[in-house]
Amino acid sequence: AQLVESGGGLVQPGGSLRLSCAASELIAGVKNMDWYRQAPGKQRELVATLTIHGIIDIAESVKGRFIISGDFDKNMVWLQMNNLRPEDTAVYSCHFAQVFARDYWGKGTLVTVFT
Repeated sequence: AQLVESGGGLVQPGGSLRLSCAASELIAGVKNMDWYRQAPGKQRELVATLTIHGIIDIAESVKGRFIISGDFDKNMVWLQMNNLRPEDTAVYSCHFAQVFARDYWGKGTLVTVFT
């Protein structure tokens, strides 16, 4: 199975984007669905996590602006990004953690916030 992201693009500061991630085929036993990002020249960072128990964790840098939601039955996760800033420019990737200790990653979608 593969994860495929969509929804990235160019946006001005203050704008919004909604990222989507879907599995190419059903993945059983997913316990967490996450969004990561990697800006040019920087390390990858965890942006948001959604657990199957409904626990949500959001990075401080995006708290109050980004919202994660998901459907574990359909293996889909979304990231609503509001009030975007130039420092949010990065490649955003989704990640699924499985109870069997296997990880799945998407290739990423580029978000560029420009002035």
